[in-house]
Amino acid sequence: MRAIGGLWRWRHNPLRRGTDLAEAWVALAAIVLIVAVVPLVGVAVGAAAQSALQQSVRDQRAARHEVAATVVRKLALGPMDPDPETAAGRDAHSRVMANWTAPDGTSQHGAVTAALKSPVPGDHFTIWTDLHGRTVPRPLDGATATTHAVLAGFGVVVMAVGLVEGGRRLIVWRMVLRRYVRWDRAWDKAGPDWGRTGAGS
Repeated sequence: MRAIGGLWRWRHNPLRRGTDLAEAWVALAAIVLIVAVVPLVGVAVGAAAQSALQQSVRDQRAARHEVAATVVRKLALGPMDPDPETAAGRDAHSRVMANWTAPDGTSQHGAVTAALKSPVPGDHFTIWTDLHGRTVPRPLDGATATTHAVLAGFGVVVMAVGLVEGGRRLIVWRMVLRRYVRWDRAWDKAGPDWGRTGAGS
């Protein structure tokens, strides 16, 4: 609103400088970009991210399978266990040696993370594997994908607003610098006659 008011105020003002009007136009252009264009860009980026992430969800659900595994024995955890899942939820997860059958029918055996607090041999739990029984992370779910898409769109909006405002400030700063240069030149011309009677007449 200040930009519109600035344009109106400087419209027929005899004291108006070219930079005053240009500064008001730059502010108005920035407002239009922020209000009308930036949200559309954010929506477009969010929609594109949503489409890509939902495709990833479908692909992962097709390629990853939840299978039942049986505990053979519990494994001791080292002090520097690199598995982020066990590091984040050490109390609720345990490292075990287990057996499972892959979706392709082959028998598998190996060390996996079980969602069991105190596993004992014979306990059953589920793990995610590929078609050949190799363990893989849990597939991305639709709600998480949507959340990531919304955050991507919002992040683009924030970044675009920052770029528009930064560009506006840079342009205005350059205008002010040029204005100061012109003022210095005008003062230099008036300087030798400053204070004399009848100077400038």
